[in-house]
Amino acid sequence: MQQQEAILQHHNATNSPFRGSGGMYAVVDCNSFYCSCERVFRPELIHKPVVVLSNNDGCIVSRSDEVKALGVDMAVPYFKAKDVIEENDVATFSSNYNLYGDLSWRVMETLRMIIGAQNVEVYSVDEAFLNMNAVPFEKLDFAALQIRQTVEQWTGVAVSVGVAPTKTLSKVANHIAKLNKKASSCVTVLKTQDDINHALLNTPVKDVWGVGTQYADKLRAFGIFDAYHLIQMPEEWARKNLGGVVGLRLIKELKGEPFIVMDEELVQKKMIATTRMFGAPVKDKQSVKEAVATYTSRAAEKLRRQFSAASVISAFIVPKIPRSNDGHFSHGPIVSDCIMLPHATCVTSELIKAAMQIVDRIYEEGKLYKKAGVMLSGIIQDTSVQGDFFVPREENNNRMLMSMMDNINFSMRDDILKFAASGTKRNWKMRQEFRSPRYTSRWDELCEVR
Repeated sequence: MQQQEAILQHHNATNSPFRGSGGMYAVVDCNSFYCSCERVFRPELIHKPVVVLSNNDGCIVSRSDEVKALGVDMAVPYFKAKDVIEENDVATFSSNYNLYGDLSWRVMETLRMIIGAQNVEVYSVDEAFLNMNAVPFEKLDFAALQIRQTVEQWTGVAVSVGVAPTKTLSKVANHIAKLNKKASSCVTVLKTQDDINHALLNTPVKDVWGVGTQYADKLRAFGIFDAYHLIQMPEEWARKNLGGVVGLRLIKELKGEPFIVMDEELVQKKMIATTRMFGAPVKDKQSVKEAVATYTSRAAEKLRRQFSAASVISAFIVPKIPRSNDGHFSHGPIVSDCIMLPHATCVTSELIKAAMQIVDRIYEEGKLYKKAGVMLSGIIQDTSVQGDFFVPREENNNRMLMSMMDNINFSMRDDILKFAASGTKRNWKMRQEFRSPRYTSRWDELCEVR
């Protein structure tokens, strides 16, 4: 223990094993996740340039390594990169969230099967932390490689694995693994202080987990350009200049002291939201109402999936207003309102009724609208809903109806059953001109083998 403290304090380069008191952590991160998902059912695209676009095919949100080599930046508008994309025969896809969500679930289930569900913390749709305490220290490299190979073999999704004494250092290890995927085999394990110091020296401060653009600029102003020089700073300096306890925790994590523990997965959400950009700006009130009703239906399904009920519903719409005299448009201020429901409910019709009242309040005639959304809060367990002696409710019948609708829609897909308020034509729906088939969730879009 004294030897470890000396290493942490003085940062002496050594090849002795780093055995922190908190064990070892791994982070498994899917490589260019959306692009990897598109390649699963299109193997001819492996090693070919691929991009995936955002909602309404607006910006590039995922790039394969081949596209990065072409100099195409992340989040650049599609129309600005279109010439480069066409000249280099880049495969282009609209976001296919049904496919990505399903493959994400398969990746996380694979990790749970490999190392145990209690040792997996899903961090995002394409990333998870693993508790590696059960793996013998001397077998960490082999275990990390096996995890990577198993995930790729079972799901087809390429991943990188970083292992280190803390979660923050595991993110650093993952960053190093991705710098040269061929040399690292997409796996990096930081087991010695020498490994850690070398990795920190090769990690710019902007790439450290938890350091945003603002703090990265601030650190560079202090002459701190990489993570190694960041950990040389006194703890009091970190507390003063990096957000108090958050900055201190970051420094300690980079030094190998685990301060960010594994969290249990949040089973029940405290707030549920559904928001979308319209495929094209809408002006008439009926179209806005149809969109808000559709988003309310989707939020209600999520609510019932966790056996909950909501007591507050909020809705918002975003106008599209002229920015200047040159005819260009920009987003106006969000217009929103909320309603406290008479009782907590998960019944779609009751939620839609309240949502329509909100639209009546916030809609302004003559304006163009670009986006809308619905948010449910005040969430409780549906078994905890208190009845009202003076208001008769057909709760059991409503629950049976909602359950029947959910089952039919889940099996048939595409909202085969919906409320009339959601409309039928839906001209406002999100634009997806390059969407691939939903191979894993639609019978009529299954992959065909000839």
